[in-house]
Amino acid sequence: MSADQRREAVRRVLREEGEGARAFVVRSAANVRYLTGFTGDSTALVVTPDRLVAVSDGRYAEQLKRECPAEIEAWIRPLGQPLMAGLGEVLTRLTSGPVAFEAAHVTVAEWTQLQDAAPTRELRPVSGWVERGRMVKDADEVAAIRQAIAVAEQAFVAVRRWLASHPDAREKELADELEFAMRRLGSSEPPFPPIVAAGPNAALPHYRPGHDRAIPEAGFLLVDWGATVAGYRNDLTRMIVPRPVPERFAHVYRSVQEAQRQAIEAIRPGQTSGQINRVARAALEAVGLADLFQHSLGHGLGLEIHELPFLGREPEVRLEPGMILTIEPGVYQPGWGGIRIEDDVLVTENGAERLTSLPRDLEASRLDVG
Repeated sequence: MSADQRREAVRRVLREEGEGARAFVVRSAANVRYLTGFTGDSTALVVTPDRLVAVSDGRYAEQLKRECPAEIEAWIRPLGQPLMAGLGEVLTRLTSGPVAFEAAHVTVAEWTQLQDAAPTRELRPVSGWVERGRMVKDADEVAAIRQAIAVAEQAFVAVRRWLASHPDAREKELADELEFAMRRLGSSEPPFPPIVAAGPNAALPHYRPGHDRAIPEAGFLLVDWGATVAGYRNDLTRMIVPRPVPERFAHVYRSVQEAQRQAIEAIRPGQTSGQINRVARAALEAVGLADLFQHSLGHGLGLEIHELPFLGREPEVRLEPGMILTIEPGVYQPGWGGIRIEDDVLVTENGAERLTSLPRDLEASRLDVG
């Protein structure tokens, strides 16, 4: 979908779902970028049936000219004027009707400021008007995510090699090495701080790495990381375990791997996000581990690390070609640890393509340290 088509799609939503609203305020930085190409922040986009106005400040006057198409007007607010005050001024000049705004991206304080700045405009909260369009990626978006995956995978291979010769490494050391390797290979900011969780710490799905113990002493390691290229993100998780592999680890690992395999094989256009989630849960239920799978199966990827659709949350979404999803079943037991395997998957016309290429079998997770 071209940038023009993206903007026209939002105008169509305004016409069809706006219930008389005459303007739509886009506040999310990711959504502003998706619609305009602008990569800065502190900027809102006003969409009307016949105009597009970016409300920003003097820091971004030149950047808006460089990055945005000519049809997007720039309203540079005076020095010291808050964004909501400037936005209210623009809305008062542009339209006399109700105004829709992104409820998920406007705080209560900002809503109050905007209402004070445009007291004669009815403000209507809406959700998903841009995000629904972002679910299906075009060829350029898929290519950017492929590049992010390539960077993330190369960095992981390098850091595994580094870990093998650093037997006293701590979690945060490995996380820092991984982030540095990704930046060196072409990533901008990571989509999230890398998760490096050793042994019992891996029972916390969103654990923050620390300095408390040497990695080899913990028995095994969960690494969850991603890279960002041209604004697009990826998300991967792999396990590292020393030899010999503990029996319980091998059992849980193979169970999680099988749940992921079945889920990926079930992906095809027309299936719902909930159906894919249930496939993975049924596989873990068959081996008595479903109660230890405590999060959704996955989520969409793109300009943000968590995007629609979410596999396991309401509302269910029918899969379409061009969607890119994470498939990341996990089993977490407090006091023992957790195992998660995560890959990025493209929905195709006939099924699914696993975009990530790092091996995920149990043998590949083994690493001799020291």
